Amino acid sequence: MPKFPKIPKTPTPESEPEQTNGTSQSEATDLHNREPVSGMYQNWFLDYASYVILDRAVPALDDGLKPVQRRLLHTLKEMDDGRFHKAANIIGQTMKYHPHGDASIYEALVNLAQKGFLIDTQGNWGDPATGDSAAAPRYIEAKLSRFAHEILFNEETTHWQSSYDGRNREPVTLPVKFPLLLLYGIEGIAVGLATKVMPHNFCELVQASIDYLKRKKVNLVPDFPSGGIADFSNYNEGKREGKIRIRAKMEVIDKKTLVIKEIPYTTTTASLMDSIVQANDKGKIKIRKVDDNTAKNVEIFIHLSPGTSPDITMDALYAFTNCEVSISPNACVIENGRPVFLSVNDILKKSTDNTVKLLGRELENWKAKLEEKWHMSSLEKIFIEKRIYRNIEECETFEAVIETIFKGLKPYQKQFRREITREDILKLTEIKIKRISKYDSFKANEEIRSMEEEMKQVNFHIANLTEYAIQYFTSLLNKYSKGNERKTEIRMFDTISAVEVAVANQKLYVNREEGFIGTSLRQFEYVCDCSDMDEIIAFRKDGKMMVTKAAEKTFVGKDILLVNVFKKNDERTIYNMIYQDGPKGKGFAKRFAVSGVIRDKEYDLTKGTPDSTVHYLSQNPNGESEVVTLNLRHQLHMKKPSFDFDFKELMIKGRSSIGNTITKYIIRKVTLKEKGVSTLGGLDIWYDEILMRLNTDSRGHYLGNFSGEDKVLVINKNGTWEMKTFELTNHFDEGTLIVRKYKPGLIISAVHFEGDKKRCLVKRFEAEDTAVGRKVLFISETEGSKLWVASVDEKPIVTVKFVKGKRVTPKPVQEDLSAMIEVKGYKAAGNIFTKNEVAEIKLISNPEVTQGVTAPVQSQLLFEPFVKTQTGAGKGEGEKERKGEREKGRKGEKEKVKNWEKQVERKAEKKETGKKSKQEAIKTGNKKEETKPAVSKKPKKDIPFEIIDSRKGKQRIIEF
Repeated sequence: MPKFPKIPKTPTPESEPEQTNGTSQSEATDLHNREPVSGMYQNWFLDYASYVILDRAVPALDDGLKPVQRRLLHTLKEMDDGRFHKAANIIGQTMKYHPHGDASIYEALVNLAQKGFLIDTQGNWGDPATGDSAAAPRYIEAKLSRFAHEILFNEETTHWQSSYDGRNREPVTLPVKFPLLLLYGIEGIAVGLATKVMPHNFCELVQASIDYLKRKKVNLVPDFPSGGIADFSNYNEGKREGKIRIRAKMEVIDKKTLVIKEIPYTTTTASLMDSIVQANDKGKIKIRKVDDNTAKNVEIFIHLSPGTSPDITMDALYAFTNCEVSISPNACVIENGRPVFLSVNDILKKSTDNTVKLLGRELENWKAKLEEKWHMSSLEKIFIEKRIYRNIEECETFEAVIETIFKGLKPYQKQFRREITREDILKLTEIKIKRISKYDSFKANEEIRSMEEEMKQVNFHIANLTEYAIQYFTSLLNKYSKGNERKTEIRMFDTISAVEVAVANQKLYVNREEGFIGTSLRQFEYVCDCSDMDEIIAFRKDGKMMVTKAAEKTFVGKDILLVNVFKKNDERTIYNMIYQDGPKGKGFAKRFAVSGVIRDKEYDLTKGTPDSTVHYLSQNPNGESEVVTLNLRHQLHMKKPSFDFDFKELMIKGRSSIGNTITKYIIRKVTLKEKGVSTLGGLDIWYDEILMRLNTDSRGHYLGNFSGEDKVLVINKNGTWEMKTFELTNHFDEGTLIVRKYKPGLIISAVHFEGDKKRCLVKRFEAEDTAVGRKVLFISETEGSKLWVASVDEKPIVTVKFVKGKRVTPKPVQEDLSAMIEVKGYKAAGNIFTKNEVAEIKLISNPEVTQGVTAPVQSQLLFEPFVKTQTGAGKGEGEKERKGEREKGRKGEKEKVKNWEKQVERKAEKKETGKKSKQEAIKTGNKKEETKPAVSKKPKKDIPFEIIDSRKGKQRIIEF
């Protein structure tokens, strides 16, 4: 604790008169001569601030621990006997070193225990996912883990200091040989500064340390124990002004149910559910109920209201609830007694350098111990073998004994690595007669030789300290990596507009004559549903336009023509308008879109002439054009009192354009004659594989031009396909494999594994137009079945690698899936892809498809013929014969594949010819002349056969 300065007392001058009102002279001096309060608080505040920063809230860079954590681990080491200890006992023992009470020690103990790695626990230690607290200290137990013993403690490399009361000693910092600060993460609020370091993945930290020692680039991102999905694009290496966005991992069960399986870091299931309920109460989202079925794993079911879109609800949950949180890291640590701000990469590098330094000190200590042990063993060997102990029989004093032994060892001084000291002689005098009588020279020589070998090894490690450190980190990775895989999925997020996903929880009304719009005008005309976050666009008869925030009641001007919800940057909503320029001016027509505007500002859509009048205005969400009839006021020399006008004759321009002149006469009225179709064409859509969202911003893979009832085909990694609409709000999860625009006749090629029959199959089928959201399984349902690869290319080519065999391993090959099997139904199992055990199948780009170059794709063997020798492997001539047979087998198999390809082509041509003849027969009405297309026979399946070599007496089986 800081020692507060004493208030100095100024002596009373002798000339000052004594007090006569009952107050002594010294008391009067104390009242009038004290230090100013400002000075006292300045000193006290600095002492307190420095103490909180250095000894309470901010971790040390050397070991990554706060003082309470360091004292707790030191106490556990002192108490360690291999068995569990009551938490209450641990807390009590720690209070010898930590003067701030049991509450802070208990909180630190629970925090360390819940994070794992260093402390093994027994009992109810709470659950950070649900927010459940740990049981009372008297009911729970803990002890140090094996990992903690390996990385935390070393008596010889630890610097010590006295405890706060001087009765005990405690470590200044623990000799931690691991980036513990980054593994655990830490948060603390001091005076004038704070620290927030995110937790990282164990395996990634070890690998990053190895990469740094190998002088490779290091770039760390956090890994949260709660899992979830995180966007680290603005992480800034954990320094100030960085930002992390973390989302809950959600899945769509069906159209009415969502499930949350992982929650964001810093939240609990209880707080997450509270935020969802609050958003529902405020009308931001529409849900029916929320069920928390969390047990070992998080499982929160969200039941949606009827008619609610699951994809839009997911976006709304991210926008309005704790399903998405933002964290601003701030890596502040104590280095050399001062707080410093570092990046996580710098912390890792400094921690790794410190580990190398500690490993070097441990090696030096071990070397010193080995040299001392070798020295004493060599002394003992000479002392006994040369029978120097017999020379001391006639010595009368102990000093004479020491002198005699020293003289006896002096001729052998050159054999030792250091001078013989008095302490060495004293140790020799303590050897018992029993040990001398049973001394084994051979065993002693072996021990000395073993120590010399060990010293060579230690010297080698000291000379190659970096390589030794790499071996150390590698051993940690091998021992403790199991079960410590990354939990948080790394992904980039798009920005969710809260306005676009907000639920329309209000109703918009308009009073056209008086010029009011709002959600409280229930007695007037209903317009549409809206949310309280929407903006409303209003057009008046005088050609003025305004965009304003949705409110209970807002005045926008009298004679309102059109009111609706305004969407920013909407280039597809087109307004068709006809207006009269002034009372007697010309009539103009224009088509325009409204994109960027300033809220509550009036915009004039006419030429600006006073008393201009809008005669016709329509809003078209997809750029539709209509045909209208204009009735004109009768005037002399007028040829036609009315005529039709089609808006598709006009180009779409900006809202400030004047428009095209359509009449020089006064317009009496305009009526709709015929509704038109969209003049904008379809919508070009891309799929961003990083964000896993559809977009119109040319990001990612181009899917095509969508309009009307077009759909998106989605093939998933679990062997299913489904149809989705082309709405930009659709969600795609990490299980998505292929996203393409659906076209009738689209062929899917797939290689899959049947779990029950343990075989690899290939199939091709036409994707059927199913209902939106319905998943169709096209692989086996049995346990262990999986999809190797799928493609929608015309000629998908794959590379295949096989599992290493005991005798022969087939070479990696390429295969064109379109040449292996005909198109069948999706329920068909398919043909055998290979009988060999597959290790990996990868889809490679097909130049014929991607580049449009007509080039023959040579089909290669899926697996090469190989020879099994039943009586042993031959050499010399036998080996040459086998090579020749293999070459013949390869050539024969290639010829068979070529013949098979030709037969498939002929079959396809005949099938097409049959279809044409059938269509011609139907047209002519002569059905009797219809002929079925000829079906070519498949090549016969090759059967394994045996070859008997009578000369060698060996039997070989050749398989194809």
